[in-house]
Amino acid sequence: MKRNHFYLATVPLLAMTLLAGCYHRDDDRVSYEVRVTNLTEAQPLSPLAVILHRDGYAIWQVGSAASDGLERLAEGGNPDALLLEASANPAVITTVADSTAILPGTSSSVTLMSHAKGNLALSLATMLVNTNDGFTGIKAEILDGLARQQSRSITVRAYDAGTEANSESVATVPGPAAGGEGYNTVRDDRDSVGGHPGVISSDDGLSGSALNASHRFDSPVALVTITRLE
Repeated sequence: MKRNHFYLATVPLLAMTLLAGCYHRDDDRVSYEVRVTNLTEAQPLSPLAVILHRDGYAIWQVGSAASDGLERLAEGGNPDALLLEASANPAVITTVADSTAILPGTSSSVTLMSHAKGNLALSLATMLVNTNDGFTGIKAEILDGLARQQSRSITVRAYDAGTEANSESVATVPGPAAGGEGYNTVRDDRDSVGGHPGVISSDDGLSGSALNASHRFDSPVALVTITRLE
C-alpha cells in the first residue's frame, strides 16, 4: 500500500515537472516592431516579407542566383513563396507577411515575437512594384544589441533580382504604371542578385517603356526602423 501511495503521489509531481519544463514565462519572450517607410516618389512597395532567424539563413546573396521565392516577390510582389522557403530552414524562428502595399511617403509595420533569445537576426524584402524585378530590404541585421524600447533605423538601397530583363514594358511590369503579368518562370537576365541600376523611362528615350520620369529612384529607397518592444 505504501508503494501505491508513493506512486500516486509521484505521478502528479512528475506531470507538474514536465509542464513546468514546457512553460514559457512572459519575461522569456522577446518581440520586435519592424516599420518600413517608403522614400520614393512613385514606387509603391509590395507587402513585406519579414523573417526572424539565426545564422544559417540568407534571404539573398549578391552575386548568386535569387531563390524561386525571392524571384516571385521581386517580379510579382507576392511574399508567400519566400516565407514558405524561409520556414523550411531550421535557422528560421518565425516569419510574418504584411497585407498591404506601402505607398510613397507612407509606412507600414509588423510585429514578430519569439521565446528564443540570443543570436537573433532580421531579414526582410519588398518589391518596388513599378519595376521588372527590383526589390529592397535588409539581410541578417543583428538584433542582440537592442535593449527594451530601443530602436534602430537603417536606410536601404534597391536591388535587382537578376531574373527578368528590365524592359519596363506594359506586359512585364506589374505595378500601377503598367499592370503587367509580374512573375514569369523564364529567367532572361543575368540570373544573379545585384544593385539595381535604376529605371530608364520613356522620358529618357527607352522605347516601349511604361514608366515615366516620376518612377525614377535613387538610394536609399526605404527606411527600416526596428524597435524592441520586450
